[in-house]
Amino acid sequence: MRRKYFQWVGFVGVLLLLAAGAALWSLTSGEWDISLTSLPSVLSDKTSMEYTILANIRIPRLLLAFSIGGALGITGAILQGVYRNPLVEPYTLGISGGAALGVALVIVLGLQASAPYILPAAGFAGALSAIFLVYFLGLKRGEVNINRMLLIGVMISFVASSGMMFLMSVTSADSLHSIIFWTMGSLDEPNPVLIRIMLIASVAGLFVSMMFARPLNALRLGEAKATHLGVNAAVTIRVLFVVASLLTGICVAVAGIIGFVGLIIPHIIRLLVGSDHRILLVGSYLGGSIFLMVSDVAARTVIAPSELPIGVITGIVGGFVFIGVLSRSGMKNSL
Repeated sequence: MRRKYFQWVGFVGVLLLLAAGAALWSLTSGEWDISLTSLPSVLSDKTSMEYTILANIRIPRLLLAFSIGGALGITGAILQGVYRNPLVEPYTLGISGGAALGVALVIVLGLQASAPYILPAAGFAGALSAIFLVYFLGLKRGEVNINRMLLIGVMISFVASSGMMFLMSVTSADSLHSIIFWTMGSLDEPNPVLIRIMLIASVAGLFVSMMFARPLNALRLGEAKATHLGVNAAVTIRVLFVVASLLTGICVAVAGIIGFVGLIIPHIIRLLVGSDHRILLVGSYLGGSIFLMVSDVAARTVIAPSELPIGVITGIVGGFVFIGVLSRSGMKNSL
């Protein structure tokens, strides 16, 4: 047992070092390269162009990549644990579809210029609507039915996608471009209030989910067996569903749809350290942060000076990695 804990500590230490390396790479790479050795002097000279680039562009993007990647990583681990389904990810339950529909409606109505927070607010409102529908329509005789919730989430996702296509077919070319760009995901959000909200929500989500790590381990055996072990399965599922859904809603509202992080990262962490949620949640948080920080660097540099949507990078890389993981391990090791 003690050896296992030492292995966990070592694994977390390696992830922290990788995260630090990814953060430094993110700060120094881009259209305007900044050497690693000059970082201290650049940060101390607020009048330089390099400091402006770091303070206004790269540091905000770094904080968003760290917090959003971590949040999507733990939501994927939570939902796969709750639903006992290796293919569930944060966007499976229709949350991203609801958020996208809310943003598209605001863009089509031309309201995006009326207030600085209107698009994130519309995205979060759409996500909350999807959460509400999935939860209450998923109840059966007053009790949570996870299979019913999953099916309803998939249907809500299809309905929201159809609504999006309808709005895109009747709107102008400018609005269509705005909708498509938002749905591909972007970390280009300099607003310090939104960045602070995302960072606080991400860390708080990790803290709350860690409090339910042992009940999540018990749920792997099924709700009935978890109840026999003294776990209140219904309360655990409700709390974790709300936590994961709210984190996903905030991520989508701030950065758009960034796929595959919540699907592939928990699988990789399981292969490395097993399915115990006490290490899986922390590993998924740090792994998601590293993946998104590296993906952001790739999005900024692959076709520099232009920038790729980060959803393109995560989708391509995540898809190939996921296929490779499944071909090597098989689905039996997924949960």
